[in-house]
Amino acid sequence: MSNHVCPWWIGYLLASPLRRLFQKPEDILSPYVKEGMTILEVGPGMGFFTLPMARLVGPQGKIVCIDIQERMIKSLMRRATRAGLSERIITRITSGDSLQVNDFSDSVDFALLFAVVHEVSDQEKLFREVHATLKDNSLVLVSEPAGHVNRDEFNQTLATAKLVGFEVIASPEIKRNLSVVLRKSNQVTLH
Repeated sequence: MSNHVCPWWIGYLLASPLRRLFQKPEDILSPYVKEGMTILEVGPGMGFFTLPMARLVGPQGKIVCIDIQERMIKSLMRRATRAGLSERIITRITSGDSLQVNDFSDSVDFALLFAVVHEVSDQEKLFREVHATLKDNSLVLVSEPAGHVNRDEFNQTLATAKLVGFEVIASPEIKRNLSVVLRKSNQVTLH
């Protein structure tokens, strides 16, 4: 599934506490993430959003993190262990051809695709796999960096998401990003 993947060492910049000055994970995610939820996060990097989500879901919740870069996942888990949150996090390293999440079919409450969709060459496959993991009416936050993705490209991403059975329900303001909240619907367009 990979297109142009962010180099692993950029993960240190993306996990920097300075980023919280313009993107505070708790403020972005608390409207969607609740205690006890199972969350799917594709492309978590080194855990900028993962660790705050793990706190939000509490001890009964789970964050399923999927990445193609082993170094990112290892760093994420080191940070989670230091924070006492590793028991809430499940990690998977994929080959890039599939998310490999068939065992989470219809069991995910919320999915986060933050600054990752533009790195995926087969966006339709990505959205189909995410759709399959979600419970009915579950939400997905898709947020793409405005410096990497222009409005037309983002609109094409949304058209692909709608094709596989998502509907746009909100467009939250996230600094420096183009963002939408999608809801899983059972109306899938076949082609």
